[in-house]
Amino acid sequence: QVDLVESGGGSVQAGGSLRLSCTVSVVGITYNDYCMGWFRRAPGKEREGVASIDRNGETTYATSVKDRFTISRDNTWNTLYLQMNSLKPEDTAMYYCATDSRCWLLRSLRGGVYWGQGTQVTVSA
Repeated sequence: QVDLVESGGGSVQAGGSLRLSCTVSVVGITYNDYCMGWFRRAPGKEREGVASIDRNGETTYATSVKDRFTISRDNTWNTLYLQMNSLKPEDTAMYYCATDSRCWLLRSLRGGVYWGQGTQVTVSA
């Protein structure tokens, strides 16, 4: 069983920064065997992959966030992070973390088998 809980969302002005966290609770599996990612869904839009990170730290980013967002993970504390800088109004969305042992899903930013409930990020102009 895997439970994911996101935090760190909020409202900021354009150009500001936020750091999202995703705490992973696992029972019966090894967290370090899983790849992880961040996804977002804006109102009226489809879910979009934002970034992913492999077991060994290799990362993938959507073009829209590359050079502004940084994904990282702390395997000691089973926590995933997303540092978001130079935020834009178009970054406004509900942000979700996801995880899966099928890393190809995360690398291609398609999704994962386990999802959190999401944390809202709102960027004003």
